[in-house]
Amino acid sequence: MAKLPTKYQFLDLSDYGRNGGLWIASRLKNTRFTPIHVTTLFIFSGFVAIWCMLNGYYKTAAFFIILKSVLDAADGELSRLKNTPSYTGRYYDSIADILLNFFFLLTLWYITDSSIIYMLIAFFGIQLQGTVYNYYYVILRNAVEGDSTSRIFEDTAPIALKGESQRTVNIFYKIYDILYIMFDKIMYHMDKNASDSPPFPKWFMTLVSMYGLGFQLLFMAIMLALNLHEFVIPFFIGYSVLIIVFVGIRKLVLKPL
Repeated sequence: MAKLPTKYQFLDLSDYGRNGGLWIASRLKNTRFTPIHVTTLFIFSGFVAIWCMLNGYYKTAAFFIILKSVLDAADGELSRLKNTPSYTGRYYDSIADILLNFFFLLTLWYITDSSIIYMLIAFFGIQLQGTVYNYYYVILRNAVEGDSTSRIFEDTAPIALKGESQRTVNIFYKIYDILYIMFDKIMYHMDKNASDSPPFPKWFMTLVSMYGLGFQLLFMAIMLALNLHEFVIPFFIGYSVLIIVFVGIRKLVLKPL
């Protein structure tokens, strides 16, 4: 099951791992593997990439970063194939993403001459970039009756779905809220009226997908493979300029009716 009805599906530049993820999920559908297991595998892949960076194996690190993106798609696909939507899995996935992003950049700071301040600015930038993409994508999904596991405003713990514990959902929600609340609030204040707009056109969502995590990690992997690891942190600082562009397009061109 796709996240969006066919009519609203767009070219998602960050979703290049979807076919590979679906292939993996289809082979795990009738096994005991759960989406949580697959999320744990992408965490493992991320830490293997970090080990490779620390030891100078940059091309191998790039491979495991891309593998992480494919597995990141596979956990959601497996959830849909098994028809086991889960808030626990959704928060676990998001928590893993933000922590891995931090450790990727921390590792790049360690192996280069970059300032720790620049690393923190890059981390803030990469997370806010991802928030821009997720904010508009979730608004679109909710507006057109697409996948509703993610909510526009994550301001309270949701009611647990079938097969998961409310206590576990509450715990994961609290961790998620601590890690993401600042970015969500910044994005909301930058574009409070976005949810009042008509469904966003495909061209806009394709542009915004440049800020999807998969596309961010693709840039990181390419720079590592080309031995340009010293430029990753400066790149993501500069890449944040597009936030103003995307929000400006939404406000000036895609106004509420």
